[in-house]
Amino acid sequence: MNTISISRRRFTQLLGVGAAAAVVRPAFHFATEPAVRSTTTGVVRLSANENPYGPSPEALKAIDDVFNLACRYPDEHNDLLIDALARLNGVNRDQILLGDGSSEILQLCADTFTGPTRGNLVAADPTFEAILNNAEINGAEITKVPLTPGFSHDLDKMAAAAKQGFIYICNPNNPTASITPKNEVREFIAKVPGQTMILVDEAYFHYADSPDYESVIPLVKDHPNLIVARTFSKIYGMAGLRCGYCVAQKETIERMRAHQMWDSVNIMALAAAIANLNDSNQVPNGRRLIGEAKAFTISELDKLGYKSIPSQANFIMIDVKRPVVPLIQSLKQRNVHVGRLFPALPNHMRLTIGKKSEMKTFLSAFRQVVA
Repeated sequence: MNTISISRRRFTQLLGVGAAAAVVRPAFHFATEPAVRSTTTGVVRLSANENPYGPSPEALKAIDDVFNLACRYPDEHNDLLIDALARLNGVNRDQILLGDGSSEILQLCADTFTGPTRGNLVAADPTFEAILNNAEINGAEITKVPLTPGFSHDLDKMAAAAKQGFIYICNPNNPTASITPKNEVREFIAKVPGQTMILVDEAYFHYADSPDYESVIPLVKDHPNLIVARTFSKIYGMAGLRCGYCVAQKETIERMRAHQMWDSVNIMALAAAIANLNDSNQVPNGRRLIGEAKAFTISELDKLGYKSIPSQANFIMIDVKRPVVPLIQSLKQRNVHVGRLFPALPNHMRLTIGKKSEMKTFLSAFRQVVA
């Protein structure tokens, strides 16, 4: 009993004052590059928009610290992360719902708000497909609205297609790494009827540095139909640990929670997430390292005559000027894995930005396959 009590106090100490004082987008500064963490031996994995540098060292230590609690359900520790996230985002704790990655948040939205008796789903084309797959399983009608020529969401057409259903906006968008301007998103949320639910997926929020971009979390207080999803998989390097959350009004959170499995976030992920929030270097280091590698890669591709869609994320979408599938396969034969085909953009390749050494390996292989 004493051991668990002491560990509980240790877990609580992980919050410290950092999460309370942290800003959503910490100031950019330079720091020492984190130690490289290996993935599959011999394979350069640039296919899943992961952060190759992983979680904060403090997060890895936090995982060690809670090993002796692995025999316990994570009930009370959910509250610790919820409290930290509520402070971070300036909302009440009953406006936060944790998920097994933001993928679970998307599934909960589909299960709660889409289906033959609930509503249809409207999404961009192309965009992240997970919620479309979830809604299809629920028997929902799905409408895909092509992106504009500038690769932003066509919000007017999406609103017209919604029919008081559910609208999914991924901003920055996956797979294009493009943004929909903040003024357009704000005006859209203000004019959409309250019966139409809106999910804004901000998985890549921390990588966006355009003055034309902003989070819509502050708008939740005035819009009961707005849900904002976030994840620890990207800038926080926790894709393998699975932790995400959403911010919405209390009544919406309660509706979604009714569809959720109990204790879906494990205790290691909870500890790592709190420690990540408390490490003021994690976000700026990630932005700097990925930003440098992205600028290098774009410059080298430009020299080869290949352009990419302007990126506000940790990946780029390259116009390869030919059907992309044969290039994907040829790169895979050279142990370089890139993103899958997105049918709406058959001549574009989605490329995750990894370590600079990985990008050099990609470029070497790319030169061979396009020769």
